[in-house]
Amino acid sequence: MRQSGIITPDAEKTQIAEEFRLIKRPLIKNAFQQSAGHIQNGNLIMVTSALAGEGKTFCSINLAMSIAMEMDHTVLLIDADVARPSLPNYLGLQAERGLLDVLLDDKLELADVMIKTNVDKLSILTAGKKSKHATELLASQSMSELLKEIAHRYSDRIVIFDSPPLLLTSEARVLASQMGQIVLVVAAEKTPQQTVKEALRQIESCDVVNLIYNKASTFPGGEYYGYYS
Repeated sequence: MRQSGIITPDAEKTQIAEEFRLIKRPLIKNAFQQSAGHIQNGNLIMVTSALAGEGKTFCSINLAMSIAMEMDHTVLLIDADVARPSLPNYLGLQAERGLLDVLLDDKLELADVMIKTNVDKLSILTAGKKSKHATELLASQSMSELLKEIAHRYSDRIVIFDSPPLLLTSEARVLASQMGQIVLVVAAEKTPQQTVKEALRQIESCDVVNLIYNKASTFPGGEYYGYYS
């Protein structure tokens, strides 16, 4: 995984690891703040992009890895890109059952399909068996109940959803409506400004939206984020 730019707990200090330390800090704060600014479902974080190929899965994995290195939090990384799941290929996983299977089978428990990893505080839930009714399943009462369970069952847990691109599928917009925070990955010098604006319009119902300017050597404001996708 290191060769592809993925953070690992035993790796030496790297630029990409430092970048994700900066990215995760406000997300963690938003997830658990109990003050007047409390964000509903703040620990449910969707990582998405306007189009395919902008690096959302890369950012989802690295964000999950970085948060899993925290002393006080656990992470569940969910492959919610149900049409084109990428996590198994990235992480070398084999899983026959996942998110859609839990939504289709009310006898199937989340614990039955979650994959424990060799990173102590990181678990994975794959997309599961493909379904032509994926959009309806993500918008279903079963999904709402599942989100409520995973958001509140463990007080220290952050849940990261690797979502489909916003402008290519309807599933992403359905999922966005149930998230506390959204991270929009924008490919530097590739994604047109109008495309980014349209993607932001699709998720304007979410109060907390963060942008990652990906594949950039420098960010216009002086900071810079991921080089890889």
